[in-house]
Amino acid sequence: MLRKTISYLTIIFVCSHFAAFSQEKSLLWEISGNGLKKPSYLFGTIHLICRPDYVWSDRMTKAFDGTEKVCLEMDLDDMNVMMEVSSGLMDKTGKKLSSYFSKSDYTRLKAYMKDSVGMDLTMFEMMKPVALQTMMVTKSTSCDDAASYEDSLMKVAKKQGKELLGLESAKDQLDALESIPVDTVVAGIMDVVDGKDNGEGEAEYHKLVAAYRDQDIALMQKLIVESEGLGGNAKTLVDDRNRKWIPLMGEMMKSNSVFFAVGAGHLAGKNGVISLLRAGGYTVKAVK
Repeated sequence: MLRKTISYLTIIFVCSHFAAFSQEKSLLWEISGNGLKKPSYLFGTIHLICRPDYVWSDRMTKAFDGTEKVCLEMDLDDMNVMMEVSSGLMDKTGKKLSSYFSKSDYTRLKAYMKDSVGMDLTMFEMMKPVALQTMMVTKSTSCDDAASYEDSLMKVAKKQGKELLGLESAKDQLDALESIPVDTVVAGIMDVVDGKDNGEGEAEYHKLVAAYRDQDIALMQKLIVESEGLGGNAKTLVDDRNRKWIPLMGEMMKSNSVFFAVGAGHLAGKNGVISLLRAGGYTVKAVK
C-alpha cells in the first residue's frame, strides 16, 4: 500500500500527442515559440529522493541560471501559503484522528509510529488522516540523506535573487488531497502498519526512481497512472491540474524567462504538460 501513497503524493505524477516524443528521455525541456521573447524551461522533479539518485547536470544549471524567475507547483517560500496548508490539514469537523480507526487498529498504529517512525501519534490527533499518511511517506524514504528538489531550487533562487512563483494555491493542493476518499487513506495507512504490501510498495518506488535516473518520463507517467493509488482519481490529481497550469504558465512566460519545476509524472502523456503546451502553440523540445 506504500506504493499507493507514493503514487498520488509524488505525482502530485500511450496516446496521440505523446507519439512525437515517446522515445525522448529528458527531465529538462525548453519552451519557445508562440510569441515568447525568451525561452523558458520545464523540469520534472521527484519531491523526495535519496542523494545518490539526485539528477542534476551542467545543462540544467545553465538553464536555471539563464532564467529570470522560478516557478514550483506551489510557492513554498510564502509563509501565508504554508500556514494555509498546515491549517488545511487540521480536521475541523471535530473528529479526532483516533475516531477514523477501530480501537485495535489505532493501538497497532500507535505502536508502529513509536517503534518504526519514532514519533508519538498523539501529536497528530487533531489532524486529518491524509496528514499522517503524508508524513509516513516522507519518513519511508530508505536513506539518511534524502534530498528535496524544491528545497534545493528555492535556495539557489534566493541566492540569485530570483522571484519564486507557484502554479497552485494552498487550496488547490489541499483540494487534490481531499479528492482521495478518507477510507482509502485509512486503509492505506493500516496496510503499511500491517505490512500487507509485502514489499511491493518499496519495489514500485525503486522502479520509479530507476526511471527517474534514466530520465524516462514516459515510464514514470505509466508507473504512476497505472498504480493502484490513483485509482479513479487520475483525472483530478493529474490531468485537471495540468490543464489549469497551461494558461498560468503562458502568462508568466510572456514577460519573463521562467524555470518551471513540477513533479515528473505531470510531463508525459496526452494530457501531460508537454503535450498541452504543444497543443497551445509552443515549441517544446528536450534538452539533453
